Amino acid sequence: MDFEHEIAKLKKSRGAILLAHNYQPAEVQAIADFTGDSLELARKAAAIESDVIVFAGVTFMAETAAALNPGKLVLMPDIDAGCPMADMLTAEQLIGLKAQHPGAKVLCYVNSSLEVKAESDCCCTSSNAYAVAKHYADQGAEIIFVPDQHLGKYTADRLGKKFILWPGYCPTHARITDFHVAAARAAHPGAQVMVHPECPEAIRRAADLVLSTGEMCREALRSSVQEYIVGTETGILFRLRQENPGKTFWPVLEEAVCPNMKKTTLEKVYWSLLDLQTPVRVDVEVAARARRSIDAMLAIA
Repeated sequence: MDFEHEIAKLKKSRGAILLAHNYQPAEVQAIADFTGDSLELARKAAAIESDVIVFAGVTFMAETAAALNPGKLVLMPDIDAGCPMADMLTAEQLIGLKAQHPGAKVLCYVNSSLEVKAESDCCCTSSNAYAVAKHYADQGAEIIFVPDQHLGKYTADRLGKKFILWPGYCPTHARITDFHVAAARAAHPGAQVMVHPECPEAIRRAADLVLSTGEMCREALRSSVQEYIVGTETGILFRLRQENPGKTFWPVLEEAVCPNMKKTTLEKVYWSLLDLQTPVRVDVEVAARARRSIDAMLAIA
């Protein structure tokens, strides 16, 4: 079966739009109506007009889209595509942490459950964490940052502040070490190293640039640099190479692959559209509370 052709027909007949994260398989990104990082997808979801949204990503992203689009049908081609980092913090744990620090503002990375977002003052992504945190830091607020300790520490250091951090992390980025960066530099002398802020501090310090995936794409487009070593999930390489055919991109680690992001396939997208499966169900009250933290992020950033 020609899945690309059949998917295009089904999208038209269903009035559907396909959103894909930068870490999705290349063949899924290639047929998506919009590909982006978490912030770009959140903005797109908030402005969407289609009645059916097929979300090629992981659960927390589809939940965010559903919270921003009440009454619309949000589908996940593989409902089991979760996020280990998001699973490292529950709403109950966050409530307990808040009780220990009354008056603190809770900033929650978008890589979190809808229930955690509902207990937070504001969401953020890797590309706007600094702007969001600065907004509250300038007000003199104590900041709880959850669940990613590495993005939280990076943001706090940039602000010259100390955050209360939850010890969560991304297993895929945690696989990258400063040894891998050094080896990649030796193999590709002259290449510029850009890494994601979810990477541990040693990797961030070993890099030339620390950027979200969306920022990586914009950097590659506007810079005169011709060769990059990229320290994040390898799915981003497809978009970087598509948008910059005259430039060269190397992964800092070939094994930096998120198995959950790779669960989506063209066949699953096809069946998702054909059978309208699997709908993302969110609790109305929780979604409304979570939406306040998402809206706060979109207003600030």
